[in-house]
Amino acid sequence: MGPARRGKDAESLACRFLQAQGLALIERNYRRRPGEIDLIMVDADSLVFVEVRYRRQDRFGSGADSVDRRKQAKISACAQLYLQAHPEMAARPCRFDVISISGDAGDPAVEWIRDAFSALV
Repeated sequence: MGPARRGKDAESLACRFLQAQGLALIERNYRRRPGEIDLIMVDADSLVFVEVRYRRQDRFGSGADSVDRRKQAKISACAQLYLQAHPEMAARPCRFDVISISGDAGDPAVEWIRDAFSALV
């Protein structure tokens, strides 16, 4: 299985996991020039921008560790474009979560990091 397929599988797993926690999916793979947001969801009254990271092994750090300042800036810029395009959502509180998935695809470990970082403006 190639990296693109593993990424899609990880996003699907993360989406199902978050939906089981009560979040509702708004959009998947929101792409704009600065980058991409894997999942956009609603949690109660909050709009949640979710970055999904998969690592088979954590020898070089977890998937969450790979969401560095540069990646955060891209996600933040993309979120701003989403809010500009969807002004009805802009009044909601927003947060940035990370779902870190690790281990074998048959029995992955899922870590949900709420409010993992703040918007970089």
